[in-house]
Amino acid sequence: MGKGTVTDVKYPDYESLELDWPEPHVLRVTLSRGKMNSFDFRMHREISSIWRLIDEDPGVSAVVLGGKGRAYSAGGDFDMVQRIIDDYDFRCQMWKEGRALVQNMLDCGKPIVSAISGAAAGGGLATALMADVSVAGRTAKLVDGHTTLGVAADDHAVAIWPLLCGLAKAKYYLMTSDVITGEDAERMGLVTFCVDDDLVDERALQIATRLARGAPSAIRWTKQSLNNWVRAAWPSFEASLAFGILGFTGPEAKEGLAALREKRTPNFEQRSYI
Repeated sequence: MGKGTVTDVKYPDYESLELDWPEPHVLRVTLSRGKMNSFDFRMHREISSIWRLIDEDPGVSAVVLGGKGRAYSAGGDFDMVQRIIDDYDFRCQMWKEGRALVQNMLDCGKPIVSAISGAAAGGGLATALMADVSVAGRTAKLVDGHTTLGVAADDHAVAIWPLLCGLAKAKYYLMTSDVITGEDAERMGLVTFCVDDDLVDERALQIATRLARGAPSAIRWTKQSLNNWVRAAWPSFEASLAFGILGFTGPEAKEGLAALREKRTPNFEQRSYI
């Protein structure tokens, strides 16, 4: 624990998250699962629920969120996606967890700074961009790949991308699933800062430390007031989440996942009644 940090909150022994206190009142949360920090259900649940504890923890004034190793997070793993396709009850659980992730990050009063290195996709990208301040490496690769998988963009993007980079860019990148570098993401306004790859963690920690030394109530009230812009988009987010989950019941998701497993271009049937 960082020097001078006092907390009465007991955090669980997470399987996929590592916690430490690099500076007083700065909690660092590191995604840690395999080489690419891919999400399974357990990791998704852990990162969704931790924000409620952080919000209640008087010892936390700011949070740094990053990924262990060479990737921030490559998104959901193939086995989890297959289970969403096959299992109705699990599909409902994932809808609920996806909603909770955005809701809990939105409602957490403590400022969150994401440190984005390497690949950031899927649920991982959602956590990176739902942060209040985002720092990306120049060669970081951000991608919302839902349409490549054959489902509608959901997670977070419909709620926040139009606010960050404008509707024109949001429509293009969410419909095409094109990769966005850290440099381009800053130019578009999708992330706050872009720095050299080896400076990402340092810059994110500097920002979190500065926030942790500021007036805590004033900063938290400012965050909550600004987040009402995202809350105003909540009906759009709910629709995207429902359409995303609905897509897992159809043939496009099956073909999209098969193509990803086989490392080929998907062959989607062009006849659709939507």
